[in-house]
Amino acid sequence: MFGFGRKTTMVDAAEALPGRSTRIRVPDRHVVLDAPLDGPYPDGLEVAYFALGCFWGAEKSFWQTPGVYSTSVGYQGGYTPNPTYEETCSGLTGHAETVRVVFDPAKVSYDSLLSVFWEGHDPTQGNRQGNDLGSQYRSAVFTTSDAQQAAAGRSRDTYQAALTREGFGAITTEITPAGEFYPAEEYHQQYLIKVPNGYCPDHGTGVSCPIGVGVRAQA
Repeated sequence: MFGFGRKTTMVDAAEALPGRSTRIRVPDRHVVLDAPLDGPYPDGLEVAYFALGCFWGAEKSFWQTPGVYSTSVGYQGGYTPNPTYEETCSGLTGHAETVRVVFDPAKVSYDSLLSVFWEGHDPTQGNRQGNDLGSQYRSAVFTTSDAQQAAAGRSRDTYQAALTREGFGAITTEITPAGEFYPAEEYHQQYLIKVPNGYCPDHGTGVSCPIGVGVRAQA
């Protein structure tokens, strides 16, 4: 997480690294939640994708959220198939460091996950979070349904109003339908359980995300 990703402009598709056809292998089970890491998942669960800077600490925030069944980290939103961490850090894949969140909507709402997302970073910084510079650290919500897309947009507008009242600038978060999610290497998965004192900066603004009327997703 240190010293990589100094490329802060989004790479063009024509300039992106070619990647590879082989998918990176990940463990079968989540180290903390003892659930399938890469599926299949039980019926009735939903999937959400969030990019909010360094994915080590971001994943921990979501696996600690009640109602979340499984989490994993990977690369999404760019062009290079099955990239490595080093390739993603080069800024030449277009991908963001992303957390895949598998959740039970009967136990935790998508709105609540959006609240964890907004409060877990500073969404006004563009292609960076603190000292982490690069397009892979950009803020993004990759949605899997029209309902998620609408809810993410409404929550952004609500959180923008809260941030503006506290003197913050415009939210730069990308909200777009999810493309292919490419899992990161095994050592990145649930990293902060394996390395309890690992790098985990808090880039939150300290501004609470109000969830209520006008924010709840509708099926």
